[in-house]
Amino acid sequence: MTDNRAGIHLAPFGKFGHLTDWVFDLDNTLYPAECDLFAQIDVRMTEFVSRVLDLHPVEARKVQKNYYATYGTTLSGLMQVHQIDPADFLHHVHDIDLSPLPDLPVLREAIRALPGRKFVYTNGSRRHAERVVEKMQLEDLFHGSFGIEDADYTPKPHKVSYDRFCDLHAVRPGQAIFFEDLARNLLPAKEMGFTTVLVHSEKDWSHEPVEARPANLQDLLGDDGPDHIDYVTGDLAAFLEAVLETLPKPAPGETDD
Repeated sequence: MTDNRAGIHLAPFGKFGHLTDWVFDLDNTLYPAECDLFAQIDVRMTEFVSRVLDLHPVEARKVQKNYYATYGTTLSGLMQVHQIDPADFLHHVHDIDLSPLPDLPVLREAIRALPGRKFVYTNGSRRHAERVVEKMQLEDLFHGSFGIEDADYTPKPHKVSYDRFCDLHAVRPGQAIFFEDLARNLLPAKEMGFTTVLVHSEKDWSHEPVEARPANLQDLLGDDGPDHIDYVTGDLAAFLEAVLETLPKPAPGETDD
């Protein structure tokens, strides 16, 4: 069914009272894809590959994209083929300008109102997540950030990454919800028992590097939608507000801390 605020529901809307943990991907999920931060990251990945492998930028970009396609992330390819220091890579590629991030007071208040714990879970570095969350004035709302280094540099959608996240933060998937902009990263989450939400953007992705492109929405949904996605929304704040309307109101003075 469709709701003008909350998006497309592929599962009955309103079954959120059992949730104790709210897990948010970072890039293009917690903030709008239209901010285009990945364009900066993509350029800096090419710079890093060019410098470390002593390649012309055109050749470096080919290697970068080949490693992404072959190993799942550029970093994984660099580690496996060249044994590069992942910390150096992450520091370089995430040293970006965050000024495009907008002030999102509605999203901030919706996250604040959610009962239970909230986490950021990213294939980027933990420091990158912390910088973005701080810039968005959300740092006091999250109980933790889980970066690629916390998963021993194993990225989503490898299940071992999700297992490490759940073990580290004592998250029970059957009582948690997972927000992501990449459909493939929701498949392991759904198999583990998470409620899953695809945060979709109307951004024109045609000129973006392949790793920045989500699945085409029409192809993704098909007749009934994939089994591993419960909800699709183009407006995270509106979705959370709609969720909050289904939850019991806390008693006066009651908090989740």
